Amino acid sequence: MNLGRIALAAIGAFVAYFALGGLMFMVLPTLKNQFAKYPAVYRSQEGIKSVMPAGMVAMFVAMVVLAVLYAMLYQGGFGVTEGARFGALIGVFAICAFVVHNWVNLNIGLTLTMQQAVAYFIEWLAVGIVIGLIYRPVVPH
Repeated sequence: MNLGRIALAAIGAFVAYFALGGLMFMVLPTLKNQFAKYPAVYRSQEGIKSVMPAGMVAMFVAMVVLAVLYAMLYQGGFGVTEGARFGALIGVFAICAFVVHNWVNLNIGLTLTMQQAVAYFIEWLAVGIVIGLIYRPVVPH
């Protein structure tokens, strides 16, 4: 494994995740409005700001884990293709293990669930592509 590239891929994925997430909230204001419908379930913007540093650290650790998993599974293909495949798998995992799981356990509507599913799939697909573009295996000399 190329540890330097894993670190760079994790940083790139972290930036892509938050940039794309922020962009989606600007482009899809209905997503933001859906969260506001459930104030007993979701924190307010002020509340989120108080725990955001911990969330960012956790997301960075998650990106490191994904970059390591990508490196372990890397099969030598083209970076964009390998990354998109990896990101799509992570996206489907996130939808099934997080989005639908929350819909079952939390008192939220199907509209919010579907919007989250689309948004998170796009984010994880982009994260996978970024990791695929940045990561390069160690080439023996």
